[in-house]
Amino acid sequence: MSNTRKAHAAVLATNILFASNYSIIKFITPSVVKPFGLNVVRVLGCIVLFWAMYLFKSSTATIQKKHIPRFILCAATGIAINQTFFIKGLSLTMPIHASLLMLACPIFITFIAAWLLKEVITFKKILGLIIGIAGSVILISIKENSSGGSDILLGDLMILVNAVSYGFYMVIVRPLMEAYSPIHVMRWVFTLGTIMILPFGWQQFMEVDWPALHPQEVAAIIYIVIGGTFLAYFLNIYGINHLGASATGAYIYTQPVFAAIIAVVFLGEHFSWQKGIAALLIFTGVFLVNMKRREDGA
Repeated sequence: MSNTRKAHAAVLATNILFASNYSIIKFITPSVVKPFGLNVVRVLGCIVLFWAMYLFKSSTATIQKKHIPRFILCAATGIAINQTFFIKGLSLTMPIHASLLMLACPIFITFIAAWLLKEVITFKKILGLIIGIAGSVILISIKENSSGGSDILLGDLMILVNAVSYGFYMVIVRPLMEAYSPIHVMRWVFTLGTIMILPFGWQQFMEVDWPALHPQEVAAIIYIVIGGTFLAYFLNIYGINHLGASATGAYIYTQPVFAAIIAVVFLGEHFSWQKGIAALLIFTGVFLVNMKRREDGA
């Protein structure tokens, strides 16, 4: 199998893992482990795995002094803010809502790149932003009669903050990817991000009665750490390295499909026509925002 095909397979697997995260995290938090405590479990597990990989790699573990501020900013946007708002938001809202709202991420990436990299903003991109925001507004305004979300509006808004933060991360991490290997970047981004997350989640982490957890709860946590976080981030960065950010980012469109199927089957959620309209608007917004890029063959 060629490297390109391997990369496509890796990115597809990434989005299946991310999609399964919505329901599995919902199963664990806040009933078993509180959101910020689960964040500590995720990041600690990942830095152990990433640094364990370093032991088998003949690469330096240092970073250039001039890149330290960018690494810190990537850690803040890609790990600390991103994961904190995602976990907390998901604990308040519903998996289908969260997965659909994450579709707005490519829109944010485009406009953040235009702001930071001075790319031209076209009428189609502005129209796409407006339509995408309209879809998001419809989605977060839907009144749900479900035990799946204790504060859906607040949870949806936190998911949007998470999407904006991840959009910043996807833009500012690109120069680091050109200077270092993917594993090198992820190792330090997670290490610095963990330092930022620990003060906010350590108390909730220590409150967990770990010996009292049921086997299925332990299995779910292990899956979230290894599959839904470590492997997902690793495979995604592999895809960016071989396919580029645009092609890799396009696979995010598959997440709501997988997430909806899993949420309907395992959590009993419903996919209403209102959610369908919101999804259509968000998809249309993403299409318009990225249309010029595809026409240029980039």
